[in-house]
Amino acid sequence: GTFVYFNPDGEKITDKETLERFRKLVIPPAWTDVWICPNPKGHLQVTGRDAKGRKQYRYHPDWSSSRNANKFSRMGAFAELLPDIRKNIEKDINRPHYDRRKITATVLRLIDTAHIRVGNKAYAKANKSFGLTTLRDRHVKINGSNIKLQFTGKKGVAQDIHLQDRKLAKIVQKCKDIPGQDLFQYFDDEGNRQTIESGDVNNYLREVSGLDFTAKDFRTWAGTVQMIKCLHGAKIEAPEGKPENYVKEAVKEVASRLGNTPTVCSKYYIHPEVATYFKDGKLESLIKKAEKKALRATGMECYELAAVLLLKELEKNT
Repeated sequence: GTFVYFNPDGEKITDKETLERFRKLVIPPAWTDVWICPNPKGHLQVTGRDAKGRKQYRYHPDWSSSRNANKFSRMGAFAELLPDIRKNIEKDINRPHYDRRKITATVLRLIDTAHIRVGNKAYAKANKSFGLTTLRDRHVKINGSNIKLQFTGKKGVAQDIHLQDRKLAKIVQKCKDIPGQDLFQYFDDEGNRQTIESGDVNNYLREVSGLDFTAKDFRTWAGTVQMIKCLHGAKIEAPEGKPENYVKEAVKEVASRLGNTPTVCSKYYIHPEVATYFKDGKLESLIKKAEKKALRATGMECYELAAVLLLKELEKNT
């Protein structure tokens, strides 16, 4: 059948040119909650929810190509705000009440330290694969300060994650003790049981950073930082030591830490310049510089600072 379109005031759109533009956007008929940008040149043209309930975005073709080239361009801003984001997370983890804010901060701390996907309800239901916000009580074991998470992640990849953190272990155990199968739950002001969702996590991030960051930015950051870590100390002088081989092995290692395939990891989660710096022999000096400054009032460890220095150098050269 044909679709009917309405403007924000609820009036039906009949203008032929506008309707033709909508038709050319080829919006999948299964999408619901569809929003179309009133401006034909707006960078975000369409949003909607697909059949699995996932939020989908359609960008202007000009923006898509520049955005693909710049998919790592937001990383500099994220790195700059990361120490403040972490301070907020720490403050909220220490809240006395086990409320939404405390549990959301806990989820983010786990994303930051263990690089786990945030998860999505519709996805968990349809694919029986899980992320942090869709974990069930059965996926977690707490023993003292040890947290053990075992679940099936995206694309059926088995995840087995071990962490040691007394404070987090205590909070996660409290969540687990709440009746119901969802792990990350809390009681609201009315005493009703609520579950943390990916939207809560991303809204919290937007609030504390003031920018449109999402849980995925933590994983892109982690991929780049882990890549620097994996390449640190790799000796190119060894006979079989072709830089490409080291890069390939490092990507495999990072992919296993993020629960991705190497191809996806390389394309979406590791800044391409890390490999370039390594091949050009510039990575070690960057790490040495970072070692001198690390943790001293920066709230970042050495490889994170090396990533910051790399991004700053790239900014200077563009």
